[in-house]
Amino acid sequence: MNDEHPTPPPHGHGLAYTLIGIFLAALLFGAWGVWTLFAPRPGDAAARLQAQGERIELLEQQVATLKRSDQVSREANLDLQGTLAERDEEIAGLRADVAFYERFVGSTAQRHGLSVHELQLQAQQGPAWHFTVTLTQNLNRGAVNSGRRTLALEGSRDGKLQRLDWGQLRQQPDAPGLDYSFKYFQQLQGDILLPEGLQPIRVIVRLQPARGAVVEQSFTWGDATSSGPAAGSR
Repeated sequence: MNDEHPTPPPHGHGLAYTLIGIFLAALLFGAWGVWTLFAPRPGDAAARLQAQGERIELLEQQVATLKRSDQVSREANLDLQGTLAERDEEIAGLRADVAFYERFVGSTAQRHGLSVHELQLQAQQGPAWHFTVTLTQNLNRGAVNSGRRTLALEGSRDGKLQRLDWGQLRQQPDAPGLDYSFKYFQQLQGDILLPEGLQPIRVIVRLQPARGAVVEQSFTWGDATSSGPAAGSR
């Protein structure tokens, strides 16, 4: 009778390896789940990029609108400043006119006869100059003063003093003077032509009343061409 030896049971290491395999598989499955949950999805990334692009475009539009609004505000402010300056200038001119009128027609105005209150000359194209002559009187209140006004000019050319009469300044030998007719004041305007090479020194305004003596007043060229009123001397 042969002695039979029983087969020994499986070693415990096999069970351990099995458990370790199960554990590693569980870890891998958990890691895959976490990655699947938190990893950026292609669809979500495209949507976020699109949203960010739209946000950028909106912000750029807002910046452009603000810049345009700022530009419009600046232009409006400049226009407003220009309008205010024009109004200030207009007010100053009106005040000067009121003072001028009061000087001649006010109850306390000083009486004086026919005179040239102001002469202004402004350069035009070429040799032309535009003149404005202001005549005044308040000695005979209510009476009409009438007559004719002419200009003459003294200057130097080639070191010699020259005097040009009204006909030469108008380039018409028989040019008539400008008629005037007023009670208190009147402005006369016209143009004169200066010969080439002439250096003007002074302008003489000549008034020939319908009745009475001739009145002449002279103005230096510098005073007549300045921005302020030019006062003449008899």
